[in-house]
Amino acid sequence: MLDVRNLNVWFGHPPERVDAVREVSFQVAEGESFGLVGESGSGKSTILRAITGLVDTWSGQVSVAGETIAGSRRSRAFHKTVQMVFQDPYASLHPRHSIDRVLSETLRLQGMDGIDGRITRLLDSVGLGKGFRFRYPHQLSGGQRQRVAIARALAAEPRLLLLDEPTSALDVSVQAEILNLLADLRREHGLTYVMVSHDLSVVGHMCDRLAVMRGGELVEVMGVADLRAGNAASDYARSLIAASLGYVRDSA
Repeated sequence: MLDVRNLNVWFGHPPERVDAVREVSFQVAEGESFGLVGESGSGKSTILRAITGLVDTWSGQVSVAGETIAGSRRSRAFHKTVQMVFQDPYASLHPRHSIDRVLSETLRLQGMDGIDGRITRLLDSVGLGKGFRFRYPHQLSGGQRQRVAIARALAAEPRLLLLDEPTSALDVSVQAEILNLLADLRREHGLTYVMVSHDLSVVGHMCDRLAVMRGGELVEVMGVADLRAGNAASDYARSLIAASLGYVRDSA
């Protein structure tokens, strides 16, 4: 579903140029859930932004469902295949647009018909009833706003969802609800996920494999079973796993 080869992403021009991603390659199979993990500034979210065309200073080869993409312009066919869910649901929704307008405009842009019925089904699919249809983002909780953002992404009937820390801006009590919703939607719709997270427990719950990033470079790719067992090949990945387990007091 997704093939990334020798991806480089940079910002600015020499001598101030910053190389945010360097020679990153990985593949994601159709129906797989793939994680990108690493500390802040490691290039995880930048990779997603390059794929979607939100960053135009990149080189390498990126293919989605067998179609090679280039530059920053993306076709309608691309956006019917790939959608992205951002970290902050409040920032990603227009504050003056009702949920009805957010979803109806997305459906129209995708050339969908039967919009009224589709909006009802989309809200139902993310656990929001029709009573939310004419509310505004400020009238919703953080978890409800993220459900709307997920519904908007599903409106295009995509095959690949790019998830940029989709629960990190939410209360802990709500995070599990959203993760379970995403797991259910993946199963029901046969979706492929690429999920960026700094939380290894989230990746361990949601993903089949993961890539560990550091300083813009891919350190290693491992299966989630190895993550849970702590079987990392690199010192850096082992240190990440150890840090995720928390502080253990020395009994001595």
